[in-house]
Amino acid sequence: MMPTAQDKAADPAACGPVVPSSGHSEKKASTAALALGSIGVVYGDIGTSPLYALRESIIHSDRSTGLTEHNVTGTVSLLLWALFFIVTAKYVLFLMRADNKGEGGTLSLMALAQSAFGRRAAPIFFLGVAGAALFSGDAIITPAISVLSALEGLQVGTPLFSDYVIPLTIVVLISVFAVQRHGTAKVATFFGPVMAIFFVIIAVLGAIHIPDAPRILRAFNPFVGIAFLIDHGFIGFLVLGSVFLAVTGAEALYADMGHFGRRPIQLAWLFFVLPALTLNYLGQGALILANHAAIENPFYFLAPRWALLPLVILATAATVIACQAVITGAFSLTRQAIQLGLLPRMEIQHKSETQEGQIFIPKVNRILLIGVLLLVLMFRSSSSLASAYGIAVSGTMVVTTALAFVVVWRKWNWPLWRALAFVSFFLLVDFAFFAANLVKIIDGGWVPLMIASFTMIVMWTFVRGNTLLAEKMQRDSIPLRELIPMLEKSKPTRVPGTAIFLTNQLTSAPSALLHNIKHNKVLHEHVWLMSVRTEDTPRVPAAKRYEIEKLSPDFTTVTLHFGYMESPRIPAALALLRKSGHKFDIMTTSFFLGRRTIKASINSGMPGWQDNLFIALSKQAIDATEFFSIPSDRVVELGAQVAI
Repeated sequence: MMPTAQDKAADPAACGPVVPSSGHSEKKASTAALALGSIGVVYGDIGTSPLYALRESIIHSDRSTGLTEHNVTGTVSLLLWALFFIVTAKYVLFLMRADNKGEGGTLSLMALAQSAFGRRAAPIFFLGVAGAALFSGDAIITPAISVLSALEGLQVGTPLFSDYVIPLTIVVLISVFAVQRHGTAKVATFFGPVMAIFFVIIAVLGAIHIPDAPRILRAFNPFVGIAFLIDHGFIGFLVLGSVFLAVTGAEALYADMGHFGRRPIQLAWLFFVLPALTLNYLGQGALILANHAAIENPFYFLAPRWALLPLVILATAATVIACQAVITGAFSLTRQAIQLGLLPRMEIQHKSETQEGQIFIPKVNRILLIGVLLLVLMFRSSSSLASAYGIAVSGTMVVTTALAFVVVWRKWNWPLWRALAFVSFFLLVDFAFFAANLVKIIDGGWVPLMIASFTMIVMWTFVRGNTLLAEKMQRDSIPLRELIPMLEKSKPTRVPGTAIFLTNQLTSAPSALLHNIKHNKVLHEHVWLMSVRTEDTPRVPAAKRYEIEKLSPDFTTVTLHFGYMESPRIPAALALLRKSGHKFDIMTTSFFLGRRTIKASINSGMPGWQDNLFIALSKQAIDATEFFSIPSDRVVELGAQVAI
């Protein structure tokens, strides 16, 4: 059985409250404000899909049988019903009920499914890792395709701007990633209003053009889309893969639920975002029926010539917001992965004293920027990138639905047959979209699969390496309850103060403690053995932050509990201990940490390449001092070499 994520997050050597409303109007205003905020953060990605989704969907049928009314209306019908079924039915009405203490997302759902079993089940673990890995591909592709598709609008007015699209895209992307280190709290206040204006504009532009071909309203009939798929065979299958571009970003509805709450996100979608997207797609379809030349870029052809440049600027702002949302999501997912023991510790900078979620991870920011720029230079157009886009998102949706089945069955206590019947319907649609996107592997779909595969290998190697390391340390350790009587007999020199030894196994003596006794030949007056554990819930209330057990007059074990959405700040937890009546003075306390130098061995249990990868990952981990926010002038590090 694999060691728990809590053990790995705790090993130092291993790699606002809601204020009750006083009135109905105040509560209503608060919900409206949260809904507006969700429009800016949650809907940036799916909101910018009209820039390319219909164009890429209809281009396949255009190459086969031309822009007939049946083709255009059928494609628009598929787009609309993808929004109605996947986003509205699956995410807004179903999955948002499967929250983990108010939090959503793949890893939150994985933790919820694990808790339903009461243990770490390997299939659930691998599904969660796969979902997180696929998101990494999405996080790199989204900024590239969003900004490219927006700036390509410059070419609609005049081809003179064609040579400037790539350079401008690179400048915008570098600027977006450069400002991340300053935090996004202030900028985020403008996201909601900007995206609200964007949705109003695209809704108006779409509504104006629906009278160009009112027969486009037949797209509301789902059988029109089904008939299109049946009549076109393999071509219809290809179109289905591009139709999926309309729902990319749907995962954000679920992942960002903890930031805004279920109801504001649902209200924003049902009464604002969905109507705006529906009108815009209908307007694009009607425009294409009336003017076949509009297929070149139907989104920008909706605008009158004088409004083209302002629309490009507004769309670029919207795509920057879409980038910001996915970058923030990548930071949040990485922190969850670190806390759950899937990745080595990284530097996490907090950009807000009041909002825990306002974080910046420099290493992730650099990796994303390099990946995004490489994609722009490789593919050079949003049409080329569209082939690479759908696989990552559709794969994540398959994973999410599979995990949701476990929650419905084991957590909600539905009968097995009922859970299977209910979830299988969603899973069937997800698999259909995933299969349709697999056709694009040669044209660019290999990119997210390669990124996801590499990410999964990294996570699995780190988990497996830590498992083997923990087993080895367990075999070589001395049980704590045997060591205490030995020390009482040998009576080592005692010095005043408190020594805290961080460890992931409270039943065994930490190597740092043994090295201190062996080489320094002293023992502090009070010895605390401390373990930091990450729970399967987003946050742990203050009342359950710690557990204390007195083993002897001199030895005490302390277990600190943190949620996977929290940063494990040990000084803050110790301050809570002091407020609760436990005597503690950090100025007379020393923290002893073990620093391991890991070397490969012949019989490690992993292939040689995986040994080397695990060692490289372990070297990337930041010091436990920084990760746990321990005052550096109170830390003593004792090193040791360990062969894995």
